[in-house]
Amino acid sequence: MDCPRWLPLESNPEVRIFVSCLGMKSTWQFGDVYGLDPELLSMVPRPVCAVLLLFPVTEKYEAFKQEEEEKLKDKRQDVSPDVYFIKQTIGNACGTIGLIHAVANNQGHLEFEPDSPLKKFLEQTSKMTPEERATFLEKDESIRVTHESSAQEGQTEAPSLDEKVNLHFIAFVNVGGHLYELDGRKPFPIVHGKTSEDTFLEDAVEVCKIFMARDPQEVRFTIIALSKDSY
Repeated sequence: MDCPRWLPLESNPEVRIFVSCLGMKSTWQFGDVYGLDPELLSMVPRPVCAVLLLFPVTEKYEAFKQEEEEKLKDKRQDVSPDVYFIKQTIGNACGTIGLIHAVANNQGHLEFEPDSPLKKFLEQTSKMTPEERATFLEKDESIRVTHESSAQEGQTEAPSLDEKVNLHFIAFVNVGGHLYELDGRKPFPIVHGKTSEDTFLEDAVEVCKIFMARDPQEVRFTIIALSKDSY
């Protein structure tokens, strides 16, 4: 049986439409990070509680991903039980998975409307395994419909459902003073060392730079920060 496919989210405008339609209040907002040097990072409103990276899935990246998985299978990471992680089983849904990771791991900061479908999804799946959450998302009509309409409102013509999209969203979050990379295509969260509320953006950006250095010919990288102040 083929896995379900959704229209891909492109970048920041769709992301903002999407979380708003899912009932997240605008006390925290997603905004583009325009550059990685200290001066441009200082323009990003603080505090930042999550970072999304949109990057191209290339042969180099796939080879690295395989290598990383093999290495970490033998070397057990210390992952906090408080980390909310969901697997991606829906084609083109990495934008939604990235947003769920960003929001689910920051529920203490964020505010929701009383009838928020996203809040309801997080409550219903809080005790599930990453695989059970993925299956539950496949059946969640309110999130699917919101995803599709947000993708269609994007800044360029949205690709068709069958078109292969080689751009991928992942999330970085701070849980218990540790920086986690959350990617639904990977079997588990990746721990990138210690972080703090004050240094989180810079720490996440350092990991993003490693992604960029892996594919120096590529320019299709976008970084989005979830910040307290509105843009």
